[in-house]
Amino acid sequence: MQLERLLGNWHGLPGSKSSPEYAALAGAIRALVADGRLSLGVRLPAERELADSLRISRTTVSAAYRLLRESGHLTSRRGAGSWTTLPTGHRVASSGVWAPAEDLDVIDLAAAAPAAPPQLAEAAAAAVEDLPRYAGGPGYHPAGLPELREQVALGYRHRGLATSPDQIMITSGVQHALDLVIRLLVAPGQSVLVESPTYPNALAGLAVRRARIATYGLPGSGWDPDLLLGTLRQTGPRVSYLIPEYHNPTGHLMEIDLRERLVATAHSVGSELVVDESFVDLPLDDHPALPPVASFDRHARVLSIGGMSKPYWGGLRIGWIRASAPVVQRLVAVRVGVDMASPVLDQLVAVHLLRRADEVVPARRAELIRQCRALTAALRSELPEWRFTSPRGGVTLWVELDAPVSSALSRAVEDLGVRLAPGPRFGVDGTLERFLRLPFTLPEADLVEAVHRIAAARTALDRAYRPSWTEPPVFA
Repeated sequence: MQLERLLGNWHGLPGSKSSPEYAALAGAIRALVADGRLSLGVRLPAERELADSLRISRTTVSAAYRLLRESGHLTSRRGAGSWTTLPTGHRVASSGVWAPAEDLDVIDLAAAAPAAPPQLAEAAAAAVEDLPRYAGGPGYHPAGLPELREQVALGYRHRGLATSPDQIMITSGVQHALDLVIRLLVAPGQSVLVESPTYPNALAGLAVRRARIATYGLPGSGWDPDLLLGTLRQTGPRVSYLIPEYHNPTGHLMEIDLRERLVATAHSVGSELVVDESFVDLPLDDHPALPPVASFDRHARVLSIGGMSKPYWGGLRIGWIRASAPVVQRLVAVRVGVDMASPVLDQLVAVHLLRRADEVVPARRAELIRQCRALTAALRSELPEWRFTSPRGGVTLWVELDAPVSSALSRAVEDLGVRLAPGPRFGVDGTLERFLRLPFTLPEADLVEAVHRIAAARTALDRAYRPSWTEPPVFA
């Protein structure tokens, strides 16, 4: 049963032993809804079925369901079943999970995305001046504007990878790029290999397409070449989705030798490689730039995806796919049945920002380096028992906690005005409770204050802190 797997060790969360069993169960289910692992509108098992699965009494399940109905997280109809819902006054947030409608004072560490650069307004003004060149036509460019495709191709050429504009397709963000690739390459029930942990929205996209997800457990020190390649040979997935460029959420950077071996192994087992390069422009150290994974591709089996969200701004929904020209044409055919094309004005803004990359990206990197240092210093001061490795790049810190309390801590710190994404969101099986992703995309003062509040919530958990669900807080 999927709900049983997601609940995991729900008895063992801090505060659960001091709570009635039915309250602990209700809190665990509520947390699954809160962090997006249990979607809205999902029908929960019948009371007797869940009781038998969890080896508890039906009375306990009945009382838990009653609490969930009272808190607004469950709606039931006699004889029809019970479905997950949201309490009144809550909404779906941009990160894909649930947030109070009024949350202006919340320090949001669930979304790992920086604010827009100051050059955005100038780029937008320049784009408006360019717009008349396209306004006379229908505005549909399924592969993207030629000048933006050329600008993206130029970026790959600067990285040493020969690329022509017809190898580039512009999408409405990286998530859209991944969705189109999955639609093209993966039939329902086919296997897709992903790292664990990984980007949670990629997992959501694979689940929607009904892919069968296989995982490679990514060690804290980075990829184990023999283990990764052995997993690839053993599972023989239709597609392998990997993040070798400052991995999300760990910040690891895949070394050159493994990149080359990865491409060769994928070809030998007939697996297409989807390489997410969302963070490639954001190194945090002076390590020399590494060649793209696609530079080792001799058989058109590597599809690279990237976008503007991390180095520039998430509100500019521009992403791209780099593949062979024939694959791009197949992706365009798939796209026409989905959304036709990306907005022309957004693409023109992207052109002007990319032309100023030498100005925008170094400033972004310097900002992230300062914020990363502030976050790590605050953690070492206030939570010295937590362990982490400073990331090589990207925008997040992957922290190992002192106990498997990630979900409980995320719930507890909501009352203190901090929103977190717990570790299990970055896996497929409800594990990773010992881990927490902390982005450093907010101002330094906000990060320091957030850590102070997180430390207070962690101390409260050890004192058998028990949140009140009378007015249920939820997060994004």
